[in-house]
Amino acid sequence: MKNTHDSKVLQELHSALIDLVDEINRPRRDDRLIEEAGLPLDRALFPLLARVGRYGPIGVVELADRTGRDHTTVSRQMAKLESLGLIERQPSIKDRRVREAVVSTRGREMIAVLNRARERLANRILASWTDDDLDQLGKLLRRFADDLMR
Repeated sequence: MKNTHDSKVLQELHSALIDLVDEINRPRRDDRLIEEAGLPLDRALFPLLARVGRYGPIGVVELADRTGRDHTTVSRQMAKLESLGLIERQPSIKDRRVREAVVSTRGREMIAVLNRARERLANRILASWTDDDLDQLGKLLRRFADDLMR
């Protein structure tokens, strides 16, 4: 296996990744998903709920790191999610001084509605893609994400 790749290909990959990250991070994307789901959820809370669902139980510091937000802001937003009954907080098994969040039953129901809305939107975007295209993209993205996180 060679350990250097074509510079032009790497630049194109980087450019595509920046475009994807920029597009995914646009507030209107979250607004569109929340609208499609028909949910009364504050856009600022949506990424936190999604990540608690994916990575929970999770503490404020790790969640702040994953979302690129200040931990004091995330702490306030977690309190809001808890007051809405979307998450529950509990002492960490590893460190009782740390409170970790998990998604509540109500939160799981909301995530399921959001997932169905995301699937509807994705089907519109990917209407011209074949099943093979999607399979290849999924495998390669997963491989890239796994290698990046290593």
